[in-house]
Amino acid sequence: MLLTITTTARPATDLGFLLHKHPGRVQEFGQSFGTATVFYPEAEEERCTAALLLEVDPIALVRSRGKSSPDFSLSQYVNDRPYAASSLLAVALADVFRTARAGRCNARPALPGTPLPLELRLPALPCRGGPELAARLFEPLGWEVDAQAVPLDEGFPEWGDSRYVGLTLRGTARLADALNHLYVLLPVLDDGKHYWIAPDEVDKLIRAGAGWLSGHPERGLITRRYLGRRWALARTALARLAELGDETEEQLEPAVEEDAPAGETAADEAAAAEAEAQGDASQEEAAQEAAPKAKPLNLRRREAVLAKLEELGAVSVIDLGCGQGELVGALLARPRFARVGGMDVSSMALTIAARKLRLDRMPDSKRARLTLFQGALTYTDKRLSGYDAAVLMEVIEHVDPPRLTALERVVFGRARPQHVLVTTPNVEHNVRYEFLTGLRHPDHRFEWTRAEFAAWATRVAGEYGYQVAFEPVGDDDPEVGPPTQMGVFTRDQRS
Repeated sequence: MLLTITTTARPATDLGFLLHKHPGRVQEFGQSFGTATVFYPEAEEERCTAALLLEVDPIALVRSRGKSSPDFSLSQYVNDRPYAASSLLAVALADVFRTARAGRCNARPALPGTPLPLELRLPALPCRGGPELAARLFEPLGWEVDAQAVPLDEGFPEWGDSRYVGLTLRGTARLADALNHLYVLLPVLDDGKHYWIAPDEVDKLIRAGAGWLSGHPERGLITRRYLGRRWALARTALARLAELGDETEEQLEPAVEEDAPAGETAADEAAAAEAEAQGDASQEEAAQEAAPKAKPLNLRRREAVLAKLEELGAVSVIDLGCGQGELVGALLARPRFARVGGMDVSSMALTIAARKLRLDRMPDSKRARLTLFQGALTYTDKRLSGYDAAVLMEVIEHVDPPRLTALERVVFGRARPQHVLVTTPNVEHNVRYEFLTGLRHPDHRFEWTRAEFAAWATRVAGEYGYQVAFEPVGDDDPEVGPPTQMGVFTRDQRS
């Protein structure tokens, strides 16, 4: 594995001070899986290049990890790891350039804070997502990205491309930032780590992503892949990132509740690893390309609600607990919904919703259909009345159980829309989320079984003159039911 770092900022040999590695020496650093060597192919005042060469010892790698390795391919002597940049290189980079990543240089204290013209080059990089994903991850950080797919065999171009890319990044940045970008994103592009992912990986991610990850448009994907899709860890990391950024909780729900995309379940990963170990990489890639991507659960839930509203013939709809406006935006995109309301207790969520909906640039005709306001579902509010349908999508589980009675009275007793749609997690399905401990979201006050939800909904319907029917959202598992359960309340004509 090879990484080269080049600068043309005069004197370019200051790169040696930043990296704490003398340009006139070749230095070796032992790793548990091989040897990392730092040397300088060129070191002139006008241009200086530092190279990090990682030579992986496959036998040492197997002996150090053995059967405990979470990556099946690393239990084999023959695999791509000795040749392609991956989490192995990221770990070596973190060890060899530890002081540089921290932005310290005692010899030249002002140097680490100075942006430099840099060129970073990785000749072979596993990239599950191809050149397009590399661009999506690095371009928002200010890099000019040159990512070229590596053919399976240059002598047989008809075989197509491999899952590797040659990656070159050019831009002006602090060296510490550049190294931290690589440290986080190398295993993200590879979509795998060679070591067991423990809770302290969250701290590592937050430290390395300081100043850039919380505002990255792909922070959800980065966090989930970096943490090996350990959903509980991803939830924790995204919550902490939300505190650092300005879009509180925007990424939390998809990270925890989305269905695993095709090809990313434990069984699929094991099958893919076995195919790779047998040298069947081309067939694996073809299968991955052919497999349709499963929709995230939050999108399937929203689509199910929209379809049911259309089926019921609703023309005016209010989203109670609208959050950042995803459902509100989908309702506005359909002209049949002539009046759309959105209410939330969080003023910050409403501010974000207004920004995401581009309220300041919304056409007058669409803006006239929309009402956004702050309020609480446990207090009577005349603004909730007059709608054909009300939606409580993943809301009731955020209410303390003793206050559910107040919510019932406000929505079913006072507002009394013709239809009420309520979705909530099915706690029985939680066993299907690997590494999920506890509830699906840190703010959930409870999560109900199907029987508990049915009992609550039936009681509420009987007390307030409604009929209720139940529908699954997401794949209906024969053993534990669907991930989300939906109750559709319809008011009796006589009441």
